[in-house]
Amino acid sequence: MSELASKQQLRMSFVRWALVTVPAVLLLGFLSGSSVPAGADNGWYMMLAKPALTPPDWVFPVAWTILYVLMGIALAIVLNARGARDRGLAIGLFVAQLAANLVWNPLFFGAHRVMLAFGVIVVMFALALAATILFGRIRAAAAWLMVPYLAWICFAGALTWGIHRLNPDADGLVPGAVSTQIAL
Repeated sequence: MSELASKQQLRMSFVRWALVTVPAVLLLGFLSGSSVPAGADNGWYMMLAKPALTPPDWVFPVAWTILYVLMGIALAIVLNARGARDRGLAIGLFVAQLAANLVWNPLFFGAHRVMLAFGVIVVMFALALAATILFGRIRAAAAWLMVPYLAWICFAGALTWGIHRLNPDADGLVPGAVSTQIAL
């Protein structure tokens, strides 16, 4: 039985993957983002001096929603490419960079660890770039869907570095900052 799947079957397979991956990535991002107060809801963050390029608070959830949807679609494309060379490695790198992504928010906003959060961004970028390169070898569209995310990671890294430069004592700005604001 060496039947090839029809275009309709391949399309439906992709849709099934996307119906899982997009909500899963969005949900994980939402859970990470809501695990600690962020933006104007975070007293520690409000006390920080911020770089001039810091966008208004409303931009972050809009940008992350769009980025998580694009990432979920990219993952679905790769998952749907059964038999593709390096598919497993590409998926593993994607999962690893997503794990780093999900750690950033609680680390920065909850634990107030600006430089450690910056280090996570560097790792996240390296893993996301590697995943994007492998995605491109599997399906070019999947790699292109990751490009806005890579750009945003660079922007987030610049903002985080700028916050560190403007607030070298950020870890101790709030009394009791040794404890975290992470909601369990």
